[in-house]
Amino acid sequence: MKVLAVADSDSYLKWAACLLDDLPAATARELALVRTPITPSAEQVAAAVAGTRAGAVPVLSARALRRAAERIRPDVILLACTGPVVDVLAAEVLDGLRPRPVLVSGLPGISVPATEKAWRFRSGCDLLVVHSGREVAEFTALGERLGGGGAVGLARLPFLRGAPAPGGGSRVVFATQAKVPARREERERILFALAKLAGERPELDVVVKLRAVEGERQTHNERHPYERLWRELGAPGRLRFVAGPMHEQLAGAAGFVTVSSTAALEAIAQRVPLLVLSDFGVSAETINLVFEGSGTLGTLDDLAAGSFRVPAASWCADNYFHDRAEDDWVALMTALVIGPHTPARSLLDGPEHVAARRRARLRVEVPPGMLKVGYRARRRMRRYLRVLS
Repeated sequence: MKVLAVADSDSYLKWAACLLDDLPAATARELALVRTPITPSAEQVAAAVAGTRAGAVPVLSARALRRAAERIRPDVILLACTGPVVDVLAAEVLDGLRPRPVLVSGLPGISVPATEKAWRFRSGCDLLVVHSGREVAEFTALGERLGGGGAVGLARLPFLRGAPAPGGGSRVVFATQAKVPARREERERILFALAKLAGERPELDVVVKLRAVEGERQTHNERHPYERLWRELGAPGRLRFVAGPMHEQLAGAAGFVTVSSTAALEAIAQRVPLLVLSDFGVSAETINLVFEGSGTLGTLDDLAAGSFRVPAASWCADNYFHDRAEDDWVALMTALVIGPHTPARSLLDGPEHVAARRRARLRVEVPPGMLKVGYRARRRMRRYLRVLS
């Protein structure tokens, strides 16, 4: 079986590289990035594939990707991309390949609650890969209600690396998240709590683990980057800001903290005590609803005091730490390859979605620099027209 995986951002690249490693040994694997405005830097690429069997990862335009697919003739194309890019690749860029490959997509982290938006964008794919029994149930129910799409398969999150319990670690790792909390003052409160911990516990190395350094892109835009905020606050304390692979930071960690990050699951896998901050809400909007009942929710005061928790075993079994024997995504994918099967039907094929698809296609076909110039010109024209009106 030949599998071509296509990613568009740092988080999806990490997921795809790790997921490919979980395929049977006889599987032929190819991994590439499709060029978009959020294409990761060389440093981000290196961090994303660290510890996997991935080699060099080429960055391809939409046309080059199509040519590569025609040359490779994969049995499966894994679309490890943000929703609009998955949709336009499946519906247009890679449409009409002969023989038609099985199209697989998925979500690279916590996907509770399941959302209609995620399903609709990936409804042109034959298999959706998610990572807990709860997610399988929720997305299956969505598919039955909305239609479109294909099967929903279960895979243990591929980058969860088990490790012995840490002994004598002195690092505390804060994992940032681009989307939450959104407000500047909320992020400043987190930095002050981390600085208080660092000031009162000089034996601790308090680290802010960044997803991207200044000038780099990530899956979601970050309005108030932590390192820039810290600099603007006058650096009132002892914090370190680092990038690179998360597992390297967790290797010497005594504690882990986040508002909402899949890295919390990596911490659990490596038996690092953790804290999921609840000060900014526990909800779908803060992307931490899944941690209810885990025993890991706490406050900034707990962080400042260095009070970390161990998750409940029952919660782990229900959320992302199921027995690997329950994984069925490879079996489902293989059955689709052997066939025959009816290709998935996208819910976004109607005329009302043409404009959105056109915008998504521009993201994968036009070089990011040119696209940025076009966006700026459009904004200027809109402002000019508003003045005239």
